[in-house]
Amino acid sequence: MTTVADLPSGGLSDTQRQIVELAREFAREHIEPHAAEWDRTKSFPRATIDALGKLGFLGMTVSEAYDGMGLDTVTYLLALEEIAAADASIAVSISIQNAIPATMLSRHGTDAQKQRWLKPLARGELLVGFALSEPDAGSDPAGMRAQAERDGTGWVVNGMKAWATNGGTADVMMVMVRTDSGAERRGAKGISTFIVPTGTKGYRAGQPEDKMGLRASNTTTVALDDLRLPADALLGDEGMGLVYALEGLNAGRLGIAAQAVGIARRALEHALAYAGERRQFDQPIRDFQAVQFRLADMATRVAAARALTHVAAAAKDRGEEIRHRAAMAKLFASETAMWVTTQAVQLFGGYGYMRDFPVEKLFRDAKITEIYEGTSEIQRIVIARGLTGR
Repeated sequence: MTTVADLPSGGLSDTQRQIVELAREFAREHIEPHAAEWDRTKSFPRATIDALGKLGFLGMTVSEAYDGMGLDTVTYLLALEEIAAADASIAVSISIQNAIPATMLSRHGTDAQKQRWLKPLARGELLVGFALSEPDAGSDPAGMRAQAERDGTGWVVNGMKAWATNGGTADVMMVMVRTDSGAERRGAKGISTFIVPTGTKGYRAGQPEDKMGLRASNTTTVALDDLRLPADALLGDEGMGLVYALEGLNAGRLGIAAQAVGIARRALEHALAYAGERRQFDQPIRDFQAVQFRLADMATRVAAARALTHVAAAAKDRGEEIRHRAAMAKLFASETAMWVTTQAVQLFGGYGYMRDFPVEKLFRDAKITEIYEGTSEIQRIVIARGLTGR
């Protein structure tokens, strides 16, 4: 079976192997046995997330100075792949926490903000969510309307956010809203980021969305009704929120790529096992060349998606600009996940269409990787601009 040990680099370091084995053991014992039930009931397993936090998996990318594990990006993605192979819904919370909020706080938070928010985040004591999109502002975040107005030394926020990950389960949310107004609208340059404890009066999460896949991941609308925030809730400089978010999205897209690889890898593993068990015409179906070719193509695409993701991650660790590389990884890995899971369902035949078999869930989970944190169309725009130097 395809595993992380098949990396083109020739293997893993001792640290990477230990992290991967810990993630794999936890995933197999505490996540995969419950994933189908969580999916059916749309249950967000906060206790499982908290247990991962105690092991350090909610602060993998945060430096040790702020109580994180201080791991390089490749090692983080290796662990995330293991979690995603067991249940991509759980991987979403880990990815969001380690990528966007952690990146934004690490780079642009004050020392006081890091002490108050980043340290408990890294220790797994706080679950963080992210709210960027709005009902009429998805691929065009500059079109958002949620507004923060100054009120003395603080702010009053009003508006509606959509598809907020962990919107109803997080302890604190990173919320993007406008801080310009009226004739002074400055488009993307008028957006700021606020750190919002979800217990604040005026913060109201809607009911969890009834999604096709990732059903154990909490996704909600968030209403902001006369939400009053102190001055130190503003992260970084006013008007720079979208810039900060895009920095985090580069890391976030690598996380989505790793999730997609995990989904695709697990579908391949199930397909390989089933091809050996399922008999037709008095022989296992793996003996048929058509099935062998299908499995070969699935394995090749999984390996290619992982390699592209890790190349981008290694570039990030070297301090290089990775915007178009992250877009390439996210684009290819997400489309690989959709293609591989489709092939797995086809190979299972009628059984693949049934919820009693795991590839049906993997197929549904794969689709969102082509949509969130930038659709495939947006990724192609980013890649093209990188090629032309724009």
